[in-house]
Amino acid sequence: MSAPPRPRPAGFHAAHSPAVAPLGERELDELQSLLDRVPAPLEPLDASMLDGFLCGVLVQPQRVPDSRWLPHVTDADARPLPMGFDATRLHALARRRHAELDDAIARRRWFDPWVFELEPPSLDAVYPWVAGFATALEFFPALMRLDAQALTEPLALLYRHLDPDDLEDADDLLEEIDSLEPPTDMTEAVEGLVRATLLLADVARPIAATPGAKPAPRRQPRRR
Repeated sequence: MSAPPRPRPAGFHAAHSPAVAPLGERELDELQSLLDRVPAPLEPLDASMLDGFLCGVLVQPQRVPDSRWLPHVTDADARPLPMGFDATRLHALARRRHAELDDAIARRRWFDPWVFELEPPSLDAVYPWVAGFATALEFFPALMRLDAQALTEPLALLYRHLDPDDLEDADDLLEEIDSLEPPTDMTEAVEGLVRATLLLADVARPIAATPGAKPAPRRQPRRR
């Protein structure tokens, strides 16, 4: 299991005031500590994977009940917890983060992904978050049944951080990934995670246009 997360995620961004109180640094450390205490042979997500997983859950076209996604928090394959293990506090913190992300995604607002810098600094720090997102799509594949063309760009922004050998039978996606300019630093990589999540939400959970409203600006990825 990974070490406790750093106090502040990489690419920290001054965001809007959320409608749901975000987890503070102590609560984030507590969450990672509780995940670390899940007994073997279960394989819990770490905090960064959990964050990506929750975003993958929240961009599904139909809402995923808590009873379906919570078991994956304490074991990637959703194996049951042993008798006597109390996950009440762990589940409460996971639900808090789920609610915070749900609010941001529903309103198409910036959120701070839980991506924690490595020493020495490396863009590989993004991998756990993306792996968590991919885990969600593995167990909740409804998103992938939507318009493949509309999904390609945002999925490429995420899956460019994975090993191409892990993307089987995904020629269009690999072609899109190859067309993207790689992120130059962690801030740009983290921005790509947020942008991809909101684009996927546009596909799966479109918002009815309000007369006279202007869409929130989004940074366009640079292409070769």
